[in-house]
Amino acid sequence: MEDITDYFISLLQEHRSVDIAEAEFKRAIAEDDELRAEYRQWCHEVGNSEKYGFVDFCKEYLEDQDQVWQSLSEYDDE
Repeated sequence: MEDITDYFISLLQEHRSVDIAEAEFKRAIAEDDELRAEYRQWCHEVGNSEKYGFVDFCKEYLEDQDQVWQSLSEYDDE
């Protein structure tokens, strides 16, 4: 499987909503023991809880994307 964060990003891009992506992710880890184990390991490595790890990642990713767009807009304004 690809890096789990790539999977998170693909869910966000596909569903265009954190809530819907989260629901799809929860369904996926309920059905896939390997994905669930990989997610647990990822949460442990980054120091996040399993309950909020996916949503926290999504929020941080979206904030980072917003900052990129803001930087590009500011560059274009100059």
